[in-house]
Amino acid sequence: MSAIEDFTEEAGLFYERLGLSRTAGRVVGHLLASDDDSADAPDLCEHLSVAKSSMSVALRQLEQAGMVERFRRRGERRDRYRLAEDVFGRAFRAKMAEFDAFQELAAHGLAAVGDDPHRRKRLENMRDMYAFMADRFPALLDEWEATR
Repeated sequence: MSAIEDFTEEAGLFYERLGLSRTAGRVVGHLLASDDDSADAPDLCEHLSVAKSSMSVALRQLEQAGMVERFRRRGERRDRYRLAEDVFGRAFRAKMAEFDAFQELAAHGLAAVGDDPHRRKRLENMRDMYAFMADRFPALLDEWEATR
């Protein structure tokens, strides 16, 4: 297996841990490391040894998540896929929505434990850390985008 193929497999596992399908993660890895900045679905199926149906699901998932863009080159009949312009910023902003869910979970936990200071301390730490992240990360992403 080549270094590029190893990277593609690693990307598949990495993005699978983040909630995408392994195939979707492999597509991201392939598009990151490919000598071409785009590919059509049959090319992706061939390079990644994936069934057409699995590829269709993965590409739909990536497109709906805003991670890939579908386009067509002039004169060609097949759609092609490329990473979205700000794929990582978009992905991170989408994950930031989970900060609110963690804060809600902590609030439910605080209500459940009542006045017990030992258990409250852990839950308050969880709530406060995610509130801090929710407050600070948007500005960091805006700063990142401005530097690009």
